[in-house]
Amino acid sequence: MVYAIITGASRGLGAAAAKQLLAEANVISVSRAENEDLRNLAENSDREYIHYTCDLADSSEVQSVFKKIADSVFKQEPDAIYLINNAGMVDPIETAGNLDEEKTAASVNVNLLAPMIISNIFLEKAEASDARLVIANVSSGAGSRPIQGWGVYCSTKAGINMFTQTAALELENRSSRHKIFAFSPGVMDTDMQSTIRSASKSAFNDIETFKKYKEEGMLRDADTVAGALIKVLRSETIENGKIYQINALL
Repeated sequence: MVYAIITGASRGLGAAAAKQLLAEANVISVSRAENEDLRNLAENSDREYIHYTCDLADSSEVQSVFKKIADSVFKQEPDAIYLINNAGMVDPIETAGNLDEEKTAASVNVNLLAPMIISNIFLEKAEASDARLVIANVSSGAGSRPIQGWGVYCSTKAGINMFTQTAALELENRSSRHKIFAFSPGVMDTDMQSTIRSASKSAFNDIETFKKYKEEGMLRDADTVAGALIKVLRSETIENGKIYQINALL
């Protein structure tokens, strides 16, 4: 028996991954709104599906919801647990000195703090379980280079990369069976891309490049990217702490 817990499963990569994983795992989706297509698909499968509503920008709510989820999942004594920290926000797209403080705080909470809290809860529970825990933190190429207007997004993705690598080192040092890795999905045709294309030129110098991605059909579809992510999750030879790049997987 396998459980998959996916944040941001209402749309984009999260929804695509949830739909594909329903073929082999019980799926728990976590987001502010539920994907009705996912529920309908689950009703025609023999897998368990549960949705939890959670505002990932609220750290106290994240702790409460995910402790409840972890207690429920580990009680089932599954063979494996896939935890996909997928939810993310690219806002605020703005230069330093012009950032909206509330949006900045929300972005840090969703992109960095929430995955850290969630991973911590599941790693703690996993130590007393026979289940194999595999954590996938969705990252970005923006975590390894500066991009004008993306100071918050770049910083949070760099942070999640370092957290992943550090947690992996700690797992390796105690010869743990659990795995944690980061996954960089490249440019996908999702709502986040729409947000990026709606930014101002003064805030985001590279906006024309991203408009070109859309106009010339250079954006990958979420189903293809989700398939690559799931392939890593299933692997018996996951490299702890590795930042897997989509181009190397397709």
